[in-house]
Amino acid sequence: MGLVALELERCGISTVALQLLHKAAADVRPPRALWVPFRRGYALGPPDEPAGQRAVIETAFAMLEDSSLTAPALRDFAGHP
Repeated sequence: MGLVALELERCGISTVALQLLHKAAADVRPPRALWVPFRRGYALGPPDEPAGQRAVIETAFAMLEDSSLTAPALRDFAGHP
């Protein structure tokens, strides 16, 4: 996914990769990546937890709006309310 993000960014489309594997994000170095501590297949968190899923999405959008970030930027998801 990180390589796709790099190409999309070259075309002018901003991206945030949700990463389940911290090492993969560190190795591939997409422009913006949010590491999430969930099991594989659940990048937004457990099913039936809309507040937590919304927190992941809001954190990713905040990365897009943060003009202080320079690529590659990797943040760890802090958790949800």
